Amino acid sequence: MSKKLQNIGIVSLLTSVSRVLGLVRDQLALGILGATGINDAFVTAFNLPNLFRRLLGEGALTAAFVPTMQHELKDHGREGAFALLSQVVSWLLVVTCSLVALAMLVFSQSRLLAGQGAKWYLAADLTAVLFPYLALVCIAAALGAALNVLGKFWESAISPVWLNLCMIGSLAGAGLLWKAGNSSIAGWLCGGVLLGGLFQMLVPAAALMREGWRPRFELGRSDRVREIATLMAPGLFGTAIYQINTYVSRLFAFSIHEGEASLFFYSNRLMELPIGVFAIAVSTVVYPLLARHAAEKNHAALAHDYRRGVRLILLLNVPAAVGLAVLSTPIVRLLYERGKFSAADTATMAPLVALFAVGMPFFAVASLMVRAFYASKDTVTPVKLAALSFVINVSLGWWLKDTLGARGLVLASTAAVIVQALALQHQLGVNLPGMKFGELWPTLGKILGGSLVMAAVVAGGWGLVHEVHGADAIAVFGLIPLGIVVYAASLWALRIEGSDEIGALMIKLRGKIRPGEVTLP
Repeated sequence: MSKKLQNIGIVSLLTSVSRVLGLVRDQLALGILGATGINDAFVTAFNLPNLFRRLLGEGALTAAFVPTMQHELKDHGREGAFALLSQVVSWLLVVTCSLVALAMLVFSQSRLLAGQGAKWYLAADLTAVLFPYLALVCIAAALGAALNVLGKFWESAISPVWLNLCMIGSLAGAGLLWKAGNSSIAGWLCGGVLLGGLFQMLVPAAALMREGWRPRFELGRSDRVREIATLMAPGLFGTAIYQINTYVSRLFAFSIHEGEASLFFYSNRLMELPIGVFAIAVSTVVYPLLARHAAEKNHAALAHDYRRGVRLILLLNVPAAVGLAVLSTPIVRLLYERGKFSAADTATMAPLVALFAVGMPFFAVASLMVRAFYASKDTVTPVKLAALSFVINVSLGWWLKDTLGARGLVLASTAAVIVQALALQHQLGVNLPGMKFGELWPTLGKILGGSLVMAAVVAGGWGLVHEVHGADAIAVFGLIPLGIVVYAASLWALRIEGSDEIGALMIKLRGKIRPGEVTLP
Protein backbone atom coordinates (compact mmCIF):
# COMPACT_ATOMS: atom_id res chain seq x y z
CA MET A 1 0.00 0.00 0.00
CA SER A 2 1.57 3.27 -1.11
CA LYS A 3 1.56 6.26 1.20
CA LYS A 4 -0.28 8.24 -1.48
CA LEU A 5 -3.31 5.97 -1.19
CA GLN A 6 -3.19 6.20 2.60
CA ASN A 7 -3.30 10.00 2.32
CA ILE A 8 -6.12 9.91 -0.23
CA GLY A 9 -8.01 7.48 2.00
CA ILE A 10 -7.82 9.68 5.08
CA VAL A 11 -8.80 12.81 3.19
CA SER A 12 -11.67 10.94 1.51
CA LEU A 13 -12.88 9.54 4.82
CA LEU A 14 -12.94 12.93 6.55
CA THR A 15 -14.37 14.65 3.49
CA SER A 16 -17.13 12.02 3.47
CA VAL A 17 -17.95 12.90 7.08
CA SER A 18 -18.01 16.59 6.16
CA ARG A 19 -20.23 16.00 3.12
CA VAL A 20 -22.69 13.89 5.11
CA LEU A 21 -22.90 16.65 7.71
CA GLY A 22 -23.30 19.15 4.88
CA LEU A 23 -26.19 17.06 3.56
CA VAL A 24 -27.82 17.13 7.01
CA ARG A 25 -27.30 20.89 7.07
CA ASP A 26 -28.98 21.27 3.68
CA GLN A 27 -31.87 19.01 4.73
CA LEU A 28 -32.47 21.18 7.79
CA ALA A 29 -32.21 24.41 5.80
CA LEU A 30 -34.70 23.27 3.15
CA GLY A 31 -37.01 21.61 5.67
CA ILE A 32 -37.12 24.64 7.98
CA LEU A 33 -36.87 27.50 5.46
CA GLY A 34 -37.95 25.79 2.23
CA ALA A 35 -37.24 27.20 -1.23
CA THR A 36 -38.20 30.69 -0.09
CA GLY A 37 -36.99 34.24 -0.58
CA ILE A 38 -35.23 34.22 2.79
CA ASN A 39 -33.32 31.06 1.92
CA ASP A 40 -32.51 32.63 -1.46
CA ALA A 41 -31.15 35.70 0.33
CA PHE A 42 -29.01 33.63 2.73
CA VAL A 43 -27.40 31.44 0.05
CA THR A 44 -26.77 34.52 -2.10
CA ALA A 45 -25.15 36.34 0.83
CA PHE A 46 -23.11 33.27 1.80
CA ASN A 47 -21.84 32.97 -1.77
CA LEU A 48 -20.00 36.31 -1.73
CA PRO A 49 -17.53 35.70 1.14
CA ASN A 50 -17.12 32.18 -0.24
CA LEU A 51 -16.21 33.67 -3.60
CA PHE A 52 -13.36 35.63 -1.98
CA ARG A 53 -12.44 32.63 0.18
CA ARG A 54 -11.89 30.49 -2.89
CA LEU A 55 -10.21 33.39 -4.64
CA LEU A 56 -7.74 34.32 -1.88
CA GLY A 57 -7.59 31.29 0.39
CA GLU A 58 -8.16 28.10 -1.58
CA GLY A 59 -7.47 29.51 -5.02
CA ALA A 60 -4.51 31.52 -6.24
CA LEU A 61 -2.77 31.84 -2.86
CA THR A 62 -2.79 28.13 -2.06
CA ALA A 63 -1.77 27.28 -5.63
CA ALA A 64 1.22 29.64 -5.38
CA PHE A 65 2.03 28.90 -1.74
CA VAL A 66 2.28 25.08 -1.87
CA PRO A 67 5.09 24.77 -4.47
CA THR A 68 6.94 27.75 -2.99
CA MET A 69 6.81 26.30 0.52
CA GLN A 70 7.96 22.96 -0.93
CA HIS A 71 11.05 24.73 -2.29
CA GLU A 72 11.64 26.55 1.00
CA LEU A 73 11.29 23.34 3.00
CA LYS A 74 13.77 21.61 0.70
CA ASP A 75 16.31 24.47 0.82
CA HIS A 76 16.07 25.69 4.44
CA GLY A 77 14.15 23.06 6.38
CA ARG A 78 11.22 23.62 8.69
CA GLU A 79 12.61 26.83 10.19
CA GLY A 80 12.58 28.54 6.80
CA ALA A 81 9.18 27.08 5.89
CA PHE A 82 7.62 28.29 9.15
CA ALA A 83 9.11 31.76 8.71
CA LEU A 84 7.56 31.92 5.24
CA LEU A 85 4.22 30.76 6.67
CA SER A 86 4.24 33.58 9.26
CA GLN A 87 4.88 36.14 6.55
CA VAL A 88 2.11 34.79 4.34
CA VAL A 89 -0.42 34.66 7.19
CA SER A 90 0.51 38.21 8.25
CA TRP A 91 -0.07 39.60 4.76
CA LEU A 92 -3.26 37.58 4.45
CA LEU A 93 -4.54 38.98 7.74
CA VAL A 94 -3.99 42.57 6.57
CA VAL A 95 -5.55 42.05 3.14
CA THR A 96 -8.60 40.08 4.29
CA CYS A 97 -9.39 42.33 7.24
CA SER A 98 -9.25 45.34 4.93
CA LEU A 99 -11.64 43.64 2.51
CA VAL A 100 -13.97 42.67 5.35
CA ALA A 101 -14.12 46.23 6.70
CA LEU A 102 -14.79 47.67 3.25
CA ALA A 103 -17.47 45.10 2.39
CA MET A 104 -19.29 45.50 5.70
CA LEU A 105 -19.35 49.27 5.23
CA VAL A 106 -20.68 49.05 1.66
CA PHE A 107 -23.33 46.38 2.20
CA SER A 108 -24.61 47.89 5.45
CA GLN A 109 -25.53 51.03 3.46
CA SER A 110 -27.47 49.18 0.74
CA ARG A 111 -30.68 51.14 1.36
CA LEU A 112 -29.01 54.27 0.05
CA LEU A 113 -29.58 52.59 -3.34
CA ALA A 114 -33.32 53.14 -3.58
CA GLY A 115 -35.83 51.19 -5.65
CA GLN A 116 -34.58 47.63 -5.03
CA GLY A 117 -36.74 44.74 -3.89
CA ALA A 118 -36.86 43.65 -0.24
CA LYS A 119 -34.98 40.41 -0.98
CA TRP A 120 -32.01 42.37 -2.35
CA TYR A 121 -31.79 44.49 0.81
CA LEU A 122 -32.04 41.37 2.97
CA ALA A 123 -29.26 39.70 0.96
CA ALA A 124 -27.09 42.81 1.44
CA ASP A 125 -27.72 42.85 5.21
CA LEU A 126 -26.81 39.19 5.55
CA THR A 127 -23.70 39.70 3.42
CA ALA A 128 -22.49 42.43 5.79
CA VAL A 129 -22.93 40.06 8.75
CA LEU A 130 -21.24 37.10 7.02
CA PHE A 131 -18.20 38.82 5.55
CA PRO A 132 -15.88 38.31 8.56
CA TYR A 133 -16.01 34.61 7.68
CA LEU A 134 -13.76 35.52 4.76
CA ALA A 135 -10.80 36.44 6.97
CA LEU A 136 -11.16 33.37 9.19
CA VAL A 137 -11.42 30.81 6.41
CA CYS A 138 -8.74 32.36 4.16
CA ILE A 139 -6.20 32.09 6.97
CA ALA A 140 -7.47 28.56 7.65
CA ALA A 141 -6.83 27.63 4.01
CA ALA A 142 -3.23 28.84 4.17
CA LEU A 143 -2.64 26.92 7.41
CA GLY A 144 -4.20 23.78 5.92
CA ALA A 145 -2.00 24.06 2.82
CA ALA A 146 1.08 24.29 5.06
CA LEU A 147 0.01 21.13 6.89
CA ASN A 148 -0.39 19.33 3.56
CA VAL A 149 3.15 20.30 2.56
CA LEU A 150 4.34 18.77 5.85
CA GLY A 151 2.42 15.59 5.04
CA LYS A 152 -0.30 16.20 7.64
CA PHE A 153 -3.78 15.81 6.15
CA TRP A 154 -5.97 14.99 9.14
CA GLU A 155 -6.48 18.47 10.61
CA SER A 156 -6.92 20.26 7.28
CA ALA A 157 -9.32 17.61 5.92
CA ILE A 158 -11.55 17.83 8.99
CA SER A 159 -11.80 21.63 8.71
CA PRO A 160 -15.20 21.77 6.92
CA VAL A 161 -16.70 19.53 9.61
CA TRP A 162 -16.56 22.41 12.10
CA LEU A 163 -18.52 24.70 9.79
CA ASN A 164 -21.21 22.11 9.15
CA LEU A 165 -21.57 21.21 12.83
CA CYS A 166 -21.95 24.86 13.83
CA MET A 167 -24.51 25.54 11.09
CA ILE A 168 -26.46 22.40 12.01
CA GLY A 169 -26.45 23.52 15.64
CA SER A 170 -27.68 26.99 14.76
CA LEU A 171 -30.44 25.63 12.48
CA ALA A 172 -31.58 23.01 14.97
CA GLY A 173 -31.53 25.48 17.85
CA ALA A 174 -33.37 28.29 16.08
CA GLY A 175 -35.77 26.31 13.92
CA LEU A 176 -36.53 23.17 15.90
CA LEU A 177 -36.00 24.07 19.55
CA TRP A 178 -37.12 27.69 19.71
CA LYS A 179 -39.43 27.83 16.65
CA ALA A 180 -37.93 31.11 15.53
CA GLY A 181 -39.28 32.97 12.50
CA ASN A 182 -37.55 32.70 9.15
CA SER A 183 -35.70 36.02 9.50
CA SER A 184 -34.37 35.02 12.92
CA ILE A 185 -33.29 31.63 11.59
CA ALA A 186 -31.26 33.38 8.88
CA GLY A 187 -29.52 35.40 11.60
CA TRP A 188 -28.78 32.25 13.58
CA LEU A 189 -27.36 30.65 10.45
CA CYS A 190 -24.98 33.59 10.05
CA GLY A 191 -23.82 33.09 13.64
CA GLY A 192 -23.21 29.40 12.93
CA VAL A 193 -21.10 30.30 9.89
CA LEU A 194 -18.91 32.70 11.88
CA LEU A 195 -18.40 30.27 14.76
CA GLY A 196 -17.56 27.49 12.30
CA GLY A 197 -15.02 29.74 10.58
CA LEU A 198 -13.33 30.39 13.90
CA PHE A 199 -12.92 26.65 14.54
CA GLN A 200 -11.68 26.16 10.97
CA MET A 201 -8.86 28.60 11.68
CA LEU A 202 -7.93 27.54 15.22
CA VAL A 203 -7.68 23.76 14.68
CA PRO A 204 -4.98 23.80 11.93
CA ALA A 205 -3.18 26.61 13.76
CA ALA A 206 -2.91 24.41 16.86
CA ALA A 207 -1.71 21.48 14.72
CA LEU A 208 1.05 23.60 13.17
CA MET A 209 2.12 24.84 16.59
CA ARG A 210 2.51 21.21 17.66
CA GLU A 211 4.79 20.78 14.64
CA GLY A 212 6.98 23.64 15.87
CA TRP A 213 5.47 26.74 14.24
CA ARG A 214 5.52 29.85 16.42
CA PRO A 215 3.27 32.42 14.72
CA ARG A 216 4.44 36.00 14.63
CA PHE A 217 3.24 39.08 12.81
CA GLU A 218 5.83 39.81 10.16
CA LEU A 219 5.13 41.81 7.02
CA GLY A 220 8.41 40.82 5.42
CA ARG A 221 9.00 40.87 1.66
CA SER A 222 11.45 38.05 1.22
CA ASP A 223 12.27 36.53 -2.15
CA ARG A 224 9.81 33.71 -1.47
CA VAL A 225 7.00 36.14 -0.59
CA ARG A 226 7.65 38.07 -3.79
CA GLU A 227 7.67 34.78 -5.69
CA ILE A 228 4.26 33.91 -4.25
CA ALA A 229 2.93 37.34 -5.20
CA THR A 230 4.29 36.94 -8.74
CA LEU A 231 2.74 33.50 -9.12
CA MET A 232 -0.54 34.72 -7.64
CA ALA A 233 -1.06 37.59 -10.09
CA PRO A 234 -2.23 35.59 -13.12
CA GLY A 235 -3.63 32.81 -10.94
CA LEU A 236 -5.68 35.37 -9.00
CA PHE A 237 -7.19 36.62 -12.21
CA GLY A 238 -7.92 33.10 -13.44
CA THR A 239 -9.48 32.03 -10.15
CA ALA A 240 -11.47 35.28 -10.09
CA ILE A 241 -12.90 34.48 -13.51
CA TYR A 242 -14.01 31.05 -12.36
CA GLN A 243 -15.50 32.25 -9.07
CA ILE A 244 -17.24 35.24 -10.65
CA ASN A 245 -18.51 32.79 -13.24
CA THR A 246 -20.18 30.75 -10.50
CA TYR A 247 -21.41 33.81 -8.63
CA VAL A 248 -22.99 35.35 -11.74
CA SER A 249 -24.94 32.13 -12.33
CA ARG A 250 -26.29 32.29 -8.79
CA LEU A 251 -27.17 35.97 -9.14
CA PHE A 252 -29.05 35.13 -12.33
CA ALA A 253 -30.94 32.47 -10.36
CA PHE A 254 -31.67 34.97 -7.56
CA SER A 255 -33.14 37.38 -10.11
CA ILE A 256 -35.57 34.90 -11.74
CA HIS A 257 -38.28 33.69 -9.34
CA GLU A 258 -38.49 33.14 -5.60
CA GLY A 259 -36.90 29.80 -4.71
CA GLU A 260 -34.84 29.47 -7.90
CA ALA A 261 -31.61 30.57 -6.19
CA SER A 262 -32.13 28.06 -3.36
CA LEU A 263 -32.88 25.16 -5.71
CA PHE A 264 -29.94 26.04 -7.95
CA PHE A 265 -27.61 26.27 -4.92
CA TYR A 266 -28.70 23.02 -3.26
CA SER A 267 -28.70 21.11 -6.56
CA ASN A 268 -25.10 22.19 -7.05
CA ARG A 269 -24.32 21.13 -3.48
CA LEU A 270 -25.77 17.67 -4.09
CA MET A 271 -23.69 17.33 -7.25
CA GLU A 272 -20.58 18.30 -5.31
CA LEU A 273 -21.07 15.49 -2.77
CA PRO A 274 -19.28 12.76 -4.78
CA ILE A 275 -16.76 15.30 -6.06
CA GLY A 276 -15.87 16.36 -2.54
CA VAL A 277 -15.75 12.82 -1.19
CA PHE A 278 -13.12 11.64 -3.64
CA ALA A 279 -12.01 14.00 -6.42
CA ILE A 280 -10.99 16.84 -4.12
CA ALA A 281 -9.29 14.33 -1.82
CA VAL A 282 -7.22 13.04 -4.76
CA SER A 283 -6.33 16.57 -5.86
CA THR A 284 -5.40 17.61 -2.31
CA VAL A 285 -2.98 14.70 -1.89
CA VAL A 286 -1.61 14.58 -5.45
CA TYR A 287 -0.95 18.33 -5.79
CA PRO A 288 2.01 18.50 -3.34
CA LEU A 289 3.47 15.47 -5.13
CA LEU A 290 3.13 17.15 -8.50
CA ALA A 291 4.72 20.30 -7.08
CA ARG A 292 7.63 18.25 -5.70
CA HIS A 293 8.16 16.42 -9.00
CA ALA A 294 8.05 19.73 -10.87
CA ALA A 295 10.57 21.26 -8.46
CA GLU A 296 12.88 18.30 -9.08
CA LYS A 297 12.19 18.47 -12.87
CA ASN A 298 11.15 14.82 -12.74
CA HIS A 299 8.68 14.92 -15.64
CA ALA A 300 8.20 11.16 -15.76
CA ALA A 301 7.06 11.01 -12.13
CA LEU A 302 4.93 14.12 -12.66
CA ALA A 303 3.09 12.51 -15.58
CA HIS A 304 2.76 9.16 -13.77
CA ASP A 305 1.15 10.65 -10.65
CA TYR A 306 -1.05 12.94 -12.74
CA ARG A 307 -2.43 10.03 -14.78
CA ARG A 308 -2.95 7.98 -11.63
CA GLY A 309 -4.90 10.85 -10.08
CA VAL A 310 -7.09 11.34 -13.16
CA ARG A 311 -7.77 7.59 -13.36
CA LEU A 312 -8.83 7.41 -9.71
CA ILE A 313 -11.11 10.44 -10.13
CA LEU A 314 -12.80 9.05 -13.24
CA LEU A 315 -13.20 5.55 -11.74
CA LEU A 316 -15.60 6.88 -9.12
CA ASN A 317 -17.00 10.14 -10.49
CA VAL A 318 -18.26 8.88 -13.86
CA PRO A 319 -20.51 6.15 -12.37
CA ALA A 320 -21.53 8.52 -9.55
CA ALA A 321 -22.65 11.06 -12.14
CA VAL A 322 -24.58 8.44 -14.11
CA GLY A 323 -26.30 7.12 -10.98
CA LEU A 324 -27.15 10.62 -9.76
CA ALA A 325 -28.73 11.47 -13.13
CA VAL A 326 -30.76 8.24 -13.35
CA LEU A 327 -32.06 8.39 -9.76
CA SER A 328 -32.26 12.17 -9.30
CA THR A 329 -35.99 12.19 -8.50
CA PRO A 330 -36.04 9.52 -5.74
CA ILE A 331 -32.81 10.91 -4.27
CA VAL A 332 -34.14 14.47 -4.03
CA ARG A 333 -37.52 13.31 -2.74
CA LEU A 334 -36.04 11.08 -0.04
CA LEU A 335 -33.43 13.60 1.11
CA TYR A 336 -35.39 16.85 1.07
CA GLU A 337 -39.16 16.47 0.65
CA ARG A 338 -40.36 17.29 4.14
CA GLY A 339 -41.31 20.35 6.15
CA LYS A 340 -41.54 23.37 3.86
CA PHE A 341 -39.93 21.55 0.90
CA SER A 342 -42.84 20.40 -1.29
CA ALA A 343 -43.42 17.88 -4.08
CA ALA A 344 -43.42 20.80 -6.53
CA ASP A 345 -39.93 21.75 -5.30
CA THR A 346 -38.80 18.16 -5.91
CA ALA A 347 -40.18 18.29 -9.46
CA THR A 348 -38.17 21.46 -10.09
CA MET A 349 -34.96 20.39 -8.36
CA ALA A 350 -34.55 16.82 -9.69
CA PRO A 351 -33.90 17.87 -13.33
CA LEU A 352 -31.36 20.42 -12.10
CA VAL A 353 -29.48 17.67 -10.26
CA ALA A 354 -29.53 15.44 -13.36
CA LEU A 355 -28.20 18.25 -15.55
CA PHE A 356 -25.47 19.14 -13.04
CA ALA A 357 -24.46 15.46 -12.97
CA VAL A 358 -23.58 15.58 -16.68
CA GLY A 359 -20.79 18.05 -15.99
CA MET A 360 -19.65 16.44 -12.73
CA PRO A 361 -16.77 14.28 -14.08
CA PHE A 362 -15.44 17.21 -16.11
CA PHE A 363 -15.56 19.49 -13.06
CA ALA A 364 -13.83 16.82 -10.98
CA VAL A 365 -10.87 16.30 -13.32
CA ALA A 366 -10.56 20.03 -14.10
CA SER A 367 -9.54 20.63 -10.48
CA LEU A 368 -6.54 18.31 -10.84
CA MET A 369 -5.71 19.65 -14.31
CA VAL A 370 -5.47 23.21 -13.03
CA ARG A 371 -3.25 22.08 -10.18
CA ALA A 372 -0.95 20.30 -12.64
CA PHE A 373 -0.40 23.65 -14.35
CA TYR A 374 0.17 25.37 -11.01
CA ALA A 375 2.64 22.69 -9.90
CA SER A 376 4.82 23.59 -12.88
CA LYS A 377 4.28 27.29 -12.06
CA ASP A 378 2.26 27.93 -15.20
CA THR A 379 -0.55 30.16 -13.92
CA VAL A 380 -1.23 31.87 -17.25
CA THR A 381 -2.76 29.00 -19.25
CA PRO A 382 -5.55 28.27 -16.71
CA VAL A 383 -6.42 31.98 -16.78
CA LYS A 384 -6.98 31.98 -20.53
CA LEU A 385 -9.13 28.86 -20.40
CA ALA A 386 -11.08 30.14 -17.38
CA ALA A 387 -11.85 33.28 -19.40
CA LEU A 388 -13.20 31.09 -22.22
CA SER A 389 -15.39 29.23 -19.71
CA PHE A 390 -16.65 32.53 -18.30
CA VAL A 391 -17.72 33.82 -21.71
CA ILE A 392 -19.57 30.58 -22.50
CA ASN A 393 -21.34 30.43 -19.15
CA VAL A 394 -22.43 34.07 -18.94
CA SER A 395 -23.55 34.36 -22.55
CA LEU A 396 -25.46 31.07 -22.52
CA GLY A 397 -26.88 31.76 -19.06
CA TRP A 398 -28.15 35.21 -20.04
CA TRP A 399 -29.72 33.79 -23.20
CA LEU A 400 -31.41 30.80 -21.50
CA LYS A 401 -32.43 32.12 -18.06
CA ASP A 402 -35.68 33.79 -19.12
CA THR A 403 -36.92 30.84 -21.19
CA LEU A 404 -35.60 27.84 -19.22
CA GLY A 405 -35.05 29.42 -15.79
CA ALA A 406 -32.63 27.56 -13.52
CA ARG A 407 -32.40 24.70 -16.03
CA GLY A 408 -30.91 27.09 -18.56
CA LEU A 409 -28.34 28.25 -16.02
CA VAL A 410 -27.31 24.66 -15.28
CA LEU A 411 -27.00 23.92 -19.00
CA ALA A 412 -24.79 26.97 -19.44
CA SER A 413 -22.61 26.01 -16.46
CA THR A 414 -22.28 22.42 -17.68
CA ALA A 415 -21.34 23.44 -21.23
CA ALA A 416 -18.72 25.85 -19.87
CA VAL A 417 -17.01 23.30 -17.60
CA ILE A 418 -16.96 20.64 -20.35
CA VAL A 419 -15.21 23.01 -22.76
CA GLN A 420 -12.80 24.13 -20.03
CA ALA A 421 -11.82 20.57 -19.02
CA LEU A 422 -11.24 19.47 -22.61
CA ALA A 423 -9.15 22.57 -23.34
CA LEU A 424 -7.12 22.14 -20.13
CA GLN A 425 -6.25 18.55 -20.97
CA HIS A 426 -5.32 19.42 -24.56
CA GLN A 427 -3.00 22.19 -23.41
CA LEU A 428 -1.42 19.99 -20.73
CA GLY A 429 -0.50 17.52 -23.45
CA VAL A 430 1.05 20.31 -25.49
CA ASN A 431 2.96 22.00 -22.64
CA LEU A 432 4.27 19.16 -20.47
CA PRO A 433 6.06 15.93 -21.48
CA GLY A 434 4.01 12.78 -21.04
CA MET A 435 0.80 14.55 -19.99
CA LYS A 436 -1.33 13.63 -23.01
CA PHE A 437 -4.57 11.78 -22.32
CA GLY A 438 -3.72 8.99 -24.79
CA GLU A 439 -2.81 6.31 -22.24
CA LEU A 440 -6.06 6.91 -20.38
CA TRP A 441 -8.45 6.38 -23.32
CA PRO A 442 -8.71 2.57 -22.82
CA THR A 443 -9.41 3.13 -19.11
CA LEU A 444 -12.09 5.74 -19.88
CA GLY A 445 -13.73 3.40 -22.40
CA LYS A 446 -14.00 0.66 -19.79
CA ILE A 447 -15.34 3.12 -17.19
CA LEU A 448 -18.01 4.29 -19.61
CA GLY A 449 -18.89 0.70 -20.52
CA GLY A 450 -19.26 -0.30 -16.88
CA SER A 451 -21.28 2.84 -16.15
CA LEU A 452 -23.70 2.16 -19.01
CA VAL A 453 -24.29 -1.40 -17.79
CA MET A 454 -24.88 -0.07 -14.29
CA ALA A 455 -27.27 2.61 -15.62
CA ALA A 456 -29.33 0.02 -17.51
CA VAL A 457 -29.69 -2.16 -14.42
CA VAL A 458 -30.52 0.75 -12.10
CA ALA A 459 -32.98 2.36 -14.54
CA GLY A 460 -34.68 -0.99 -15.07
CA GLY A 461 -34.93 -1.55 -11.34
CA TRP A 462 -36.43 1.91 -10.80
CA GLY A 463 -38.97 1.21 -13.51
CA LEU A 464 -40.09 -1.87 -11.62
CA VAL A 465 -40.33 -0.34 -8.13
CA HIS A 466 -41.18 3.33 -8.67
CA GLU A 467 -44.86 2.84 -7.76
CA VAL A 468 -44.17 0.58 -4.78
CA HIS A 469 -44.60 1.96 -1.25
CA GLY A 470 -41.20 3.15 -0.06
CA ALA A 471 -39.81 3.22 -3.60
CA ASP A 472 -37.46 6.12 -2.86
CA ALA A 473 -35.81 4.27 0.02
CA ILE A 474 -35.53 1.15 -2.16
CA ALA A 475 -33.80 3.25 -4.83
CA VAL A 476 -31.27 4.81 -2.46
CA PHE A 477 -30.57 1.85 -0.19
CA GLY A 478 -31.19 -0.96 -2.66
CA LEU A 479 -30.60 0.13 -6.25
CA ILE A 480 -27.51 2.22 -5.51
CA PRO A 481 -25.66 -0.67 -3.79
CA LEU A 482 -26.83 -2.96 -6.62
CA GLY A 483 -25.44 -0.48 -9.13
CA ILE A 484 -22.10 -0.41 -7.32
CA VAL A 485 -21.87 -4.20 -7.44
CA VAL A 486 -22.79 -4.28 -11.15
CA TYR A 487 -20.26 -1.54 -11.93
CA ALA A 488 -17.48 -3.26 -9.98
CA ALA A 489 -18.24 -6.59 -11.69
CA SER A 490 -18.18 -4.90 -15.09
CA LEU A 491 -14.79 -3.33 -14.38
CA TRP A 492 -13.45 -6.68 -13.19
CA ALA A 493 -14.71 -8.37 -16.36
CA LEU A 494 -13.14 -5.63 -18.48
CA ARG A 495 -9.84 -5.90 -16.53
CA ILE A 496 -9.77 -2.21 -15.68
CA GLU A 497 -6.38 -0.62 -15.12
CA GLY A 498 -5.66 0.47 -11.53
CA SER A 499 -8.07 -2.01 -9.94
CA ASP A 500 -5.48 -2.89 -7.29
CA GLU A 501 -5.24 0.76 -6.27
CA ILE A 502 -8.98 1.27 -6.01
CA GLY A 503 -9.40 -1.93 -4.02
CA ALA A 504 -6.69 -0.89 -1.58
CA LEU A 505 -8.28 2.51 -1.26
CA MET A 506 -11.67 1.03 -0.44
CA ILE A 507 -10.05 -0.90 2.42
CA LYS A 508 -8.69 2.36 3.76
CA LEU A 509 -12.06 4.04 3.42
CA ARG A 510 -13.58 1.39 5.67
CA GLY A 511 -11.65 2.91 8.52
CA LYS A 512 -8.38 1.00 8.56
CA ILE A 513 -6.24 4.15 8.61
CA ARG A 514 -4.61 5.38 11.77
CA PRO A 515 -4.03 9.13 11.63
CA GLY A 516 -0.41 8.77 12.65
CA GLU A 517 0.31 6.71 9.53
CA VAL A 518 -0.55 9.56 7.18
CA THR A 519 2.64 10.97 5.71
CA LEU A 520 3.83 12.01 2.31
CA PRO A 521 5.81 9.35 0.45
